[in-house]
Amino acid sequence: MRILCIDDEPLMLKMLEKAIKKARPDAEVIPHKKQAELLEDAEKNGCDIAFLDIHMYGMNGVELAKKLKELNPKMNIIFVTGFSEYKGDAMDMKASGYIMKPVTADEVRAELDDLRFPIVPKSDALLRVQCFGNFEVFKPNGEIMKFDRSKSKEIFAYLVHRQGSSCSTKEIAAVLFEDEPYDAKQQNYVQQLIYSMLQSLKNAGVGDVIVRSRNALAVNTKLLDCDYYRFKELDAGAVNSFQNEYMVQYYWADFLYDEDF
Repeated sequence: MRILCIDDEPLMLKMLEKAIKKARPDAEVIPHKKQAELLEDAEKNGCDIAFLDIHMYGMNGVELAKKLKELNPKMNIIFVTGFSEYKGDAMDMKASGYIMKPVTADEVRAELDDLRFPIVPKSDALLRVQCFGNFEVFKPNGEIMKFDRSKSKEIFAYLVHRQGSSCSTKEIAAVLFEDEPYDAKQQNYVQQLIYSMLQSLKNAGVGDVIVRSRNALAVNTKLLDCDYYRFKELDAGAVNSFQNEYMVQYYWADFLYDEDF
């Protein structure tokens, strides 16, 4: 859990930081004195929760919250202030919480236990997918998902990258075999690879992760817990785990990497 906090009064910021660390000693807590620095940090490194003083010189906390929400609509915002008249503005932002100064660890703990957007793993995910570094797929028990053919696994990797968009057999062939003609022989081979992928998933009891339509396939993103998807949502853990490597065993991923990151 990555938590940012800001107050333009040094003593108040120190008290806020101390209260958060006491309430969540396992969290990474980063204090900021300047709004621009906090925004830059959130954009670069991600942020699960932001504690924002409302009454600050220059950009106030509500304005800062609006900019943070543009980065990540599901970021939890908790306002901290000594001025109760700002509460209406804070609630209009659909904030996760609101704390009056002086802040205590008990108040922080209560707000963190009741977040608008709880920070929990996807409990309904059938597979956990790792795209950063080497592409790998894991069952809920942590066991690596086995595919009978390496190219079938590669097809699944491409479908994951497409994030639920349908892909035809011809498109998959163009990605896997870029310089080869798409003739009847290649079409038949790709269909065999797709069938093998579907059988591997079915045998593992996770066949529902693939949505099939006429001559097209897609993944059901709701059934995948994927670091790439979390990264796109600026999930702090996914952002921090990204080391500029994306599905490194697949040559086509280099080009997609340049487009998306």
